[in-house]
Amino acid sequence: MTRPVALSPGQRVAAWDRLGSQTFDVLVVGGGVTGAGTALDAATRGLSVALVEQRDFASGTSSRSSKLFHGGLRYLEQMNFDLVREALRERELMLTRIAPHLVRPIPFLYPLTGRGWERPYVTAGLTLYDTIGGARSTPRHRQLTRTGALRLAPALRKEALTGGLLYYDAQADDARHTLTTARTAAAYGATVLSSARVVALAHAGERVTGAVVEDVETGDHVEVTASVVINCTGVWTDRVQRLAGSRGRFSVRASKGIHIVVPRDRIDSKTGLILRTEKSVLFVIPWGTHWIIGTTDTEWRLDLAHPAATRADIDYLLGRLGAVLREPITHDDIEGVYAGLRPLLAGQDEDTTELSREHAVARSQPGLVSVAGGKYTTYRVMAADAVDAAREDLGADLPDSVTDEIPLLGAEGYPALLNRLERIAEREQLPVWRVTHLVERYGTLVDQVLRLADSDPALLQPLPGAEEYLRAEIAYGATHEGALHLDDLLTRRTRISIESPSRGVDSARASAQLVAPILGWDEARLESEVAAYVARVAAERESQEELEDSEANAERQAAPDIRRIPPSMATA
Repeated sequence: MTRPVALSPGQRVAAWDRLGSQTFDVLVVGGGVTGAGTALDAATRGLSVALVEQRDFASGTSSRSSKLFHGGLRYLEQMNFDLVREALRERELMLTRIAPHLVRPIPFLYPLTGRGWERPYVTAGLTLYDTIGGARSTPRHRQLTRTGALRLAPALRKEALTGGLLYYDAQADDARHTLTTARTAAAYGATVLSSARVVALAHAGERVTGAVVEDVETGDHVEVTASVVINCTGVWTDRVQRLAGSRGRFSVRASKGIHIVVPRDRIDSKTGLILRTEKSVLFVIPWGTHWIIGTTDTEWRLDLAHPAATRADIDYLLGRLGAVLREPITHDDIEGVYAGLRPLLAGQDEDTTELSREHAVARSQPGLVSVAGGKYTTYRVMAADAVDAAREDLGADLPDSVTDEIPLLGAEGYPALLNRLERIAEREQLPVWRVTHLVERYGTLVDQVLRLADSDPALLQPLPGAEEYLRAEIAYGATHEGALHLDDLLTRRTRISIESPSRGVDSARASAQLVAPILGWDEARLESEVAAYVARVAAERESQEELEDSEANAERQAAPDIRRIPPSMATA
């Protein structure tokens, strides 16, 4: 069994020292899911690897997705069979081998709105969806009458559908999955570091030989030497390629997608929903005691780090969903809102809904490989392709990828763990539902979380303002999961920022007090962390009252970034 590495403050100091003292085979830039997957792919091929991320792991697109592992029904309609097949194979790997503790199947109702041709058309698509990916562990789709569909989803207006079909996809907490991938890479020997920003690339003639990395927390700099740099920065891809002094083989455009989160009791349904819109689809996704509703698809040309949802974006989702619900959702029902940017391979079409969701990999010059585009679901394939593209820099004897056989931390022994839920609950004197919550977030690492309470039993108490979480989960985020700031804890180690009506403000001080001794914060630093988080939430709320992207962006930028990184704007 692979031994987990605690991404503690002490480990971060050691990792920074290694950056400057060791020569690496691979330097991965970008700590989203593609970068974390690339670090894991390279490390499990026996290579020495460093991974640097300028903010927090999954702080960009990889924490702001629809949180699905899916093939993408609409890509079938676009006749993109290869993309769907590849994604469904990856979904099955996640469900059965790589991350069964993090990825689980969920049902979706596809309401039919017409008569005649629509049912056989959708049935043909879902039949292909059931079979094109090969082996599957999720149930096949089934037909529903209007009565049957309304029995599953009483929230729908009777006149909004003529029948339906039920099919299955899979869901994961994207930020937690990305973090676990990065931690798994560390367990296989990779040096992983957040708040580590590449400010320059090193050269020997035309060859890229490494990078100058800034510690965002201290301002220190170090030159990292590597045989190849792999650029996995998503919407920042063009920026890194410019640091190399080249335009690269492709460019990336940012497409904004927003989601809203509402309480589970606001939509009476036993299943998720997928609704057709004029350009795409709208998902209503079960998320614990909430629903996630999204998404939009519009071009974004402003700040890449903090894309802002506008009132117009939110009204679009409310309007499309309200057309089919008996009791429409209102602004007052919304608990959380988040906006993310898709890195799309740029083309001539101005409509981002038409840009490619496939990925591209290019070795633009010796020592530099870039990978961009793609879907969250296919991150592992993207990572393997990126490392393969570096073969010329790493040697012809580079082993093939083995990550299809590598479980993420917490996956090994997970089925046996599920059989012990009641015993663990009795031992820890916790409700079974709470232990289930922990196990579905940490898998077989759950004992690491619980053991923190051996020295402080109060850690098994609920967190104020977010009682679904334990205090121990906040502490564990700092002791084992590399969290450096309050925002890391409330936005990505937990999802309190989108799940609580206060958007985490009511939990901010208690959380900061829990981690202050671990992270070495004095009272002034604790107060600044709380103030920065509260200001961020206030700025986001203000931005969501604006109708235009430019005004929303200006409101969001009013809150200072807790990590002192200059804003990076999208390019045309």
